Amino acid sequence: MDKFTVHEGLVAPLDRANVDTDAIIPKQFLKSIRRTGFGPNLFDEWRYLDHGEPGQDCTNRPLNPDFVLNQPRYAGASILLARKNFGCGSSREHAPWALQQYGFRAIVAPGFADIFFNNCYKSGLLPIVLPEEAVDGLFMAVEASPGFTLVVDLEQQLIKSEDGSLSYGFAIDDFRKYCLLNGLDDIGLTLRHADEIRDFEARHLAAQPWLANTI
Repeated sequence: MDKFTVHEGLVAPLDRANVDTDAIIPKQFLKSIRRTGFGPNLFDEWRYLDHGEPGQDCTNRPLNPDFVLNQPRYAGASILLARKNFGCGSSREHAPWALQQYGFRAIVAPGFADIFFNNCYKSGLLPIVLPEEAVDGLFMAVEASPGFTLVVDLEQQLIKSEDGSLSYGFAIDDFRKYCLLNGLDDIGLTLRHADEIRDFEARHLAAQPWLANTI
């Protein structure tokens, strides 16, 4: 998992409340047992004018010109600005995977569904909760300023506009902050103790050598 320290990125505004996980990554794309390849199908039913199927090449599919991510001014956006209750619905881990694989590093909203919120951290995606009036102000700033970017400083727990005219602190659990700063998912946390695990396995096998015949 990539470390998250300071990130500056273009902001894309998704002005919809209660965006559920089936909208983020529709159910037909959940058949894969791999953890990669979900980015092209992010918001599939909104991004494209046709119906997408697993394994379909998305490069030639007709785009919906009215959807925000298809507008040229938001090309390459890496921070998503959203409304309340983002990520509601089913508890599919594929939703933050799709957002992260599309290119988003952070999502800013007044609130998130709990399971989605927790799953974001395991993918290196930073969900930032700000008061609704602050989010309203950011939506207005994005609309008024093409190319509007934000700087997210995780160490300082601060999000601000490039010119410093908008600045907001945000809360994050200390352990989650530690994991993001160091690029540690659940596997990475375990591998910090790889030497101790190997030593234990060696001692265990030496004490019970018959186990070698069962492996």
